[in-house]
Amino acid sequence: MTQAITSTLPALVLPALVASADERGQRRFLEFFAVTIRNAHTRRAYARAAGEFLGWCDARGVTSIAGVQPLHVAAWIEQLGRDVSVPTVAIDVTTPAGLRDRALIGLMVYSFARIGAALGMRVEDVFVQNRRLWVRLHEKGGKRHEMPCHHNLEEYLTAYLDGCALRDDRKGPLFRTIARGTKRLSDTPLPQANAFQMVRRRAVAADIETAIGNHSFRATGITAYLKNGGTLERAATMANHASTRTTQLYDRRSDDVTLDEVERVLI
Repeated sequence: MTQAITSTLPALVLPALVASADERGQRRFLEFFAVTIRNAHTRRAYARAAGEFLGWCDARGVTSIAGVQPLHVAAWIEQLGRDVSVPTVAIDVTTPAGLRDRALIGLMVYSFARIGAALGMRVEDVFVQNRRLWVRLHEKGGKRHEMPCHHNLEEYLTAYLDGCALRDDRKGPLFRTIARGTKRLSDTPLPQANAFQMVRRRAVAADIETAIGNHSFRATGITAYLKNGGTLERAATMANHASTRTTQLYDRRSDDVTLDEVERVLI
């Protein structure tokens, strides 16, 4: 039975903890992805997350799937909060609003997009080129700025487009309001004020006390890029800045240095 299910889901590879379980345990794991999650892209994303979590448990001495406890889940989520961005940790993506919010925040982080450019996108501004997903941002002065998606952003946008059935409405707005009383997307573009409220609401849910706004994610993306060896010149190009002096305003690397120095004060 398990082999039959696996043959219909070739993209799924059983994590070690699941592979070592009995037939019933393996079947329950596979049935969750085959029956509960109908969208292939969402299924792939959830399978990868489950695999990463179970691999994390395996590396910490958990010897069976039955040995996974709520404490392991809490510890893993806490580590995610330190290692990855807010969209990955604090957003429920089982709803259209969650899929939309993760995609919007991910777009600002991974493409350094201005909120105005992001909210001005149409569905057709997410497209495939050279087998990769790209985004087209409409910048100030009518300029168009295109760039390939980071693999996380590709996952977020794909899940959003498919989960909310947006692909056929190519001329419609990419990011939309939620229709009152339906919890489904409307045909109305998401206003910038609503996006700001969403960001603050998601920050509170993630226990982030720092006051953040839409531009915070643009700064987060640029800073992470520079920390990982990116150049200021390339960052300026990716952010569509005319000058690297503008890009430097978003560079928060000096904050870490300041904190490190403060901790040297030992009394």
